[in-house]
Amino acid sequence: MTKLSVNINKIATIRNARGGRVPDVAQAAVKCQEFGAQGITVHPRPDERHITRRDVFDIKPLIRTEFNIEGYPSRPFIELVCEIKPNQVTLVPDPPDALTSNQGWDAIGNQSFLSDVIAELHAAGIRTSIFMAADPSSYEAAKRTGTDRIELYTEPYAVGYENDRDRAVRPFVEAAKVADALGLGLNAGHDLSLENLHFFRRSIPSLLEVSIGHALISDALYYGLENTIRRYLDQLAD
Repeated sequence: MTKLSVNINKIATIRNARGGRVPDVAQAAVKCQEFGAQGITVHPRPDERHITRRDVFDIKPLIRTEFNIEGYPSRPFIELVCEIKPNQVTLVPDPPDALTSNQGWDAIGNQSFLSDVIAELHAAGIRTSIFMAADPSSYEAAKRTGTDRIELYTEPYAVGYENDRDRAVRPFVEAAKVADALGLGLNAGHDLSLENLHFFRRSIPSLLEVSIGHALISDALYYGLENTIRRYLDQLAD
């Protein structure tokens, strides 16, 4: 079964809008795991507009499943994750002012840079994943970086799903075949939801993990966090 990692950034966004500790991000991480999530994802940004550095340290000892930290591999980010030692680090090519992740790596142009970063993370005992578009032409370069996995950037699938889901998923199916042939593990994330997740999972049987935040936390406003996580797990079931 594909693992569900819940991205709790949006819970931190709500907290930061008011200040204080409500809602409690660390408690949310505990509850997500209690309710069945197989992982917790955070994406600390330099401006700390949602997850803060302090959050990362507070959450780490509470993780009983898997801890995935996303971020751009600046020197402060690398130093943070090498100290924390999460199960996985997902490298994203976001500039500091990006609203959200909106593109994959150019693994060809950044192969040397990514190789150096990934070697450092591996030396710290951390599994690595790099955020990639559904463009198999760059996957051999991604493989040469030494990364363990790639994470498919799924916004184009989500955008096209309503009009023609078969056409929308086709590039991702082809990308998955190439990744599988190269021995790259496969994750996915961005705009996956209760509406489009099951079809994506069914179309790509080798999918190891999805990281979902915005849609899941939004759904929790209507259904409650426990019920929402169970609904997402149902979508990932065979």
